[in-house]
Amino acid sequence: MSTARTTARNVAELVRLPAALTVPGDVWAGAAWAGAGAGAGPAMPVGSVLLYWSGMALNDWADREVDAVERPERVIPSGRMSAGTALAVAGGLGAAGVAVTAAAGGRSALKVSVPLALLVAAYDVVAKDSVAGPVVMASTRGLDVLLGAAAAPGAAALPAVATATHTVGVTLLSRGEVHGARPAAAWAAVAATATATGLVVASALRGDGSEVPTAHRVAAVGFAAAYAAKVGGAQARAAQQPDAGEVRKATGAGIGGLTLLQAAWLAARGRLGTAAVVAGAGPLLKRAAGKVSPT
Repeated sequence: MSTARTTARNVAELVRLPAALTVPGDVWAGAAWAGAGAGAGPAMPVGSVLLYWSGMALNDWADREVDAVERPERVIPSGRMSAGTALAVAGGLGAAGVAVTAAAGGRSALKVSVPLALLVAAYDVVAKDSVAGPVVMASTRGLDVLLGAAAAPGAAALPAVATATHTVGVTLLSRGEVHGARPAAAWAAVAATATATGLVVASALRGDGSEVPTAHRVAAVGFAAAYAAKVGGAQARAAQQPDAGEVRKATGAGIGGLTLLQAAWLAARGRLGTAAVVAGAGPLLKRAAGKVSPT
């Protein structure tokens, strides 16, 4: 394998390349609920992905000593990339992400993307192992939805809250990927998934004042049901058998299953075509995970 291909492979592993498939749906859902002219330009999902990759790279830099013991196959402890290089990649991606969001949405976008970038860094470096860790991580994902709303973030409050609630559950359970989890953590994740499902179903059924066709609302409920079955089902199995293997499966289901929740919010706002594209990212992620781990 050439040096360039090896470097690309190492960077792909560092940033969890396939997991980026779950990111654009945040911005698109936020934009759909904010309505036309809210400030989400076509480049906004690109900026969002860059910020996400920055967080993944910074995560491995911050965890390099722990990974040397628990996950020595990762790029830094395996010696395939230096800690300094990983930090530079994280910084470069973060700066690029903020710049792209500014170009796409101006000052309104910066009011969201700058706090988002700071929270991503805070989670990786300070908050991850603290009691507040899951909440901080959830806040980053909620802000990612609001990034799509840009000038009208309040209009996207419900999908942002649902996405953040989902993320709390996934993050809390993911802490047991190496040594297993407590059943209570898994059941808390199930409760978070149920809450996120309830929010989108209720919004789809009542319409929230929009003129969304009934067929689209039905599709939204269908996406929500698929999300609950995929994510909640895996989490329930982890609650019954909370060993590391089941927890990793549930965490993977939570990462990939987010696309179904995003699709539900999009369909509930009449964006059925975009919802189908976002939902299709889940199977793509599963296939790509065979080559580069998303967790």
